[in-house]
Amino acid sequence: MTAAVLDRGLPAPAWRAALRGPLPATLLFLATTALLAIGVLPVVHTGTVLAGLATAALAVGTDWLTRGSTAALRAVAVPMAGTAAVALLHSGTEVPGLLLLGAAPASALAATAQRLGRQAAVIDRLQTEQQTLLEQVQSRADELDQASRILAARAQTMTSVIDAVTEQSIIGTDPDGTIRVWNPGAEKLLGLPRADVVRRRSILDFHLAEELEDAAGNGGAAVGLFALVQAAQEHGSDVRDWTYVGADGRQRTVSVAVTPRTDDRGVHAGWNFVGTDMTEVRATERMKDQFVSLISHELRTPLTSILGYLELVLDDDEQTLTDEQRQYLTTVERNADRLLRLVGDLLFTARVEAGQFTLQPEDVDLVTIVQAAEDTARVSASTAGVQLRVDAPAEPLVIPGDPVRLGQACDNLVSNAVKFTPSGGQVTLTVATGWQSADGAVTPDERPGTVPVAQLSVRDTGIGIPNDEQGKLFTRFFRASTAQRAAVPGVGLGLSITKAITTAHGGTLDLVSAEGQGTTFTLTLPRDMR
Repeated sequence: MTAAVLDRGLPAPAWRAALRGPLPATLLFLATTALLAIGVLPVVHTGTVLAGLATAALAVGTDWLTRGSTAALRAVAVPMAGTAAVALLHSGTEVPGLLLLGAAPASALAATAQRLGRQAAVIDRLQTEQQTLLEQVQSRADELDQASRILAARAQTMTSVIDAVTEQSIIGTDPDGTIRVWNPGAEKLLGLPRADVVRRRSILDFHLAEELEDAAGNGGAAVGLFALVQAAQEHGSDVRDWTYVGADGRQRTVSVAVTPRTDDRGVHAGWNFVGTDMTEVRATERMKDQFVSLISHELRTPLTSILGYLELVLDDDEQTLTDEQRQYLTTVERNADRLLRLVGDLLFTARVEAGQFTLQPEDVDLVTIVQAAEDTARVSASTAGVQLRVDAPAEPLVIPGDPVRLGQACDNLVSNAVKFTPSGGQVTLTVATGWQSADGAVTPDERPGTVPVAQLSVRDTGIGIPNDEQGKLFTRFFRASTAQRAAVPGVGLGLSITKAITTAHGGTLDLVSAEGQGTTFTLTLPRDMR
């Protein structure tokens, strides 16, 4: 009696939509009713026929009322009612042909069953996909939870590490300088608890304004946070001394390492300031420098007097000395000379530290400097069984510099090489020209962007220097462990003096060494191309 089915596909043509609607069932109902009324279809059981007509009317009415709907009432109930109506009419008339009217509702039921089967398959597939998605979501949730726990653990570990540091102040700020991290070391150094500082104070509150002004003036930066972090912003990090002002107004000298801070996305999030209190260390260094300077001055005068009188005694033709006396006095003179040179070195380092070191520049032949150093060291090298070799050009290599200081630097390198080379070894002095690029590399040929330089190298086959000690080698009074084990005499001033002289000339002093395989010092100086 109806052809209503579920259809979620594309819209059907108008005639097909009409055939699937309630109109065909209505026409069949009216035609059947008319045939019964005029007697074409015999009525055998009146009650059954009336029940069939009523059932058909109910099916048709429901079909009209629910047209356009995909509800189960239209898709299932209406075709079943139509099928029941056909059965009742067939029973009431006993006309076999009326059974053909049941084809339409049966077809609708079959189509509905087919569609429901397809929908069930789709539902099964969607449920399977849903289960897969749920499993994936659960897996991602587990991974996210695990990652969150790891991040939380790392954050807790980092916080614990920061809180465990009590001898160094660790301060973290926002990009504008507002403090976000304040460890116990900062509390101890500056006298303020974390609760009084975090999100309430700026890092600038603990710096001297005049220091920031000086830093801004020297670097061309604006006064404020940028003056504090400019070098770290340009180079990735910066370490220098700053004056911190505590809650009690006390000023402390602090070596502060400044580095940028980023968040988990790599975006700039502020700055880290790791400070080490150097107040006592710097005070001790100043006292040491003052002591060295004072003692050096106090020793220089009597040593000069001693040497003067020794010279008078040794050169006095009227007072004849025995060979033994002359030997004794010569030993005294030699040791006094050694002490005077040591005093001179101490005074020199004190002037360097005080910023009072000056040069007397003129045109200097580096080849002559090297040859003079070789002449000076020849006797001690021969005594020690060390061979001296000079590799220098025949023509002069003139550079601008202080000949006395450059000679002192070369003498220091050569004497060190001889002292640290066992008998049978060799010390080679090399002078060469080159071209230096911006990254410090030196090549023998001129290239774009390079500047002319002269190089003086002193290479030995001696005991070498351990890798972990090479960074301290230019520190005053430092002596390598290999020198101490070999009991080589010295006080550890020669290389620091040589480094200071090299720096004052605008050059660099490089070191290449391996323990037990020898050492090479290379002094690179700018060359005058006038």
